[in-house]
Amino acid sequence: MDLYSLLRPLLFRMDPEKAHDLAFAIGERICEWPKLPDADIPKELHRTVFGLDFPSPIGLAAGLDKGARLLPLWKSMGFGSVEIGTVTPRPQPGNPKPRLFRLPEEGLILNRMGFNSEGAEVVAARLKHRPDGLIVGGNLGKNKETPEELALEDYRAAYRLIAPLVDYSVLNVSSPNTPGLRNLQAPEALKPLLEGMLALREEMGLGGQPLLLKIAPDLHESDLDAIVDVAVACGIDGLIATNTTLDRGIVSEARRARVEAWGAGGLSGVGLRPKAREVQRRILARLDGRMPLVACGGIGTGAQVRESLADGAALVQVYSALIFAGPGLLRTLHQSMTGS
Repeated sequence: MDLYSLLRPLLFRMDPEKAHDLAFAIGERICEWPKLPDADIPKELHRTVFGLDFPSPIGLAAGLDKGARLLPLWKSMGFGSVEIGTVTPRPQPGNPKPRLFRLPEEGLILNRMGFNSEGAEVVAARLKHRPDGLIVGGNLGKNKETPEELALEDYRAAYRLIAPLVDYSVLNVSSPNTPGLRNLQAPEALKPLLEGMLALREEMGLGGQPLLLKIAPDLHESDLDAIVDVAVACGIDGLIATNTTLDRGIVSEARRARVEAWGAGGLSGVGLRPKAREVQRRILARLDGRMPLVACGGIGTGAQVRESLADGAALVQVYSALIFAGPGLLRTLHQSMTGS
């Protein structure tokens, strides 16, 4: 925890992606320690969702540990779950650099990484050595060059390798950084995708493993309702809302031109919270208890975690808040939630 407070000024002077690489290099050395300390997670925070026992309702969202490189460290920090990925079936470099930007003054991050992935085979090899006692989800996507009409085959290829080694799987159809990906949220495309994945799950004997769908915050209300209805009708196990937003209106006017100059990409962080929460509450009303929702998007305080759970979310995920607050975030959130 103290190490991050010392390193943060250095990391924030660096290019964000180089800082990420340095932090992960340090994290991998820490993961080599013979015995990392277990996090002290209050027992009252444990909850069962999707038939899985989550030590804490707070998980790490997909996008940070794409390759399952730091699982022992996340467990030691106190995460109740970690969603790795997005993992694509075949390796791909992602979009050209620079593709990651920070706005610390507003707690915002812009990324257009573009599903940079080592590929499902490499990630699966790491997952074979995952630590016990940590819920791990696998977030799956299609390769950039794969046309929309063949997307199902990409998701199936990644699922075959990753799903047997994780506790739940997520179909990411909502990243704004892969051309055409969000078109898969349209009901006429989503229904065959979900049905095809559920059929594969049964073929592989993984019928008891939860299958979730991650959706965008930028949908019209009618489209959002239609997605919820398709998800329920197909019989998947849950939804994650939301991914990053294309809406530059979440940035203050004083700094909006600076962000727009960075170019394309999805925004995450503090400013996404109101938009994401509005979407989450509409989904929860539409679901009416028929499946669990995982809340994600701009969550970074104990009060916000409690609000999301009070709204009806079963679990929450954080990402950007961890970048700005550091590894002590989980301890702070847990203390805030329990009043300790």
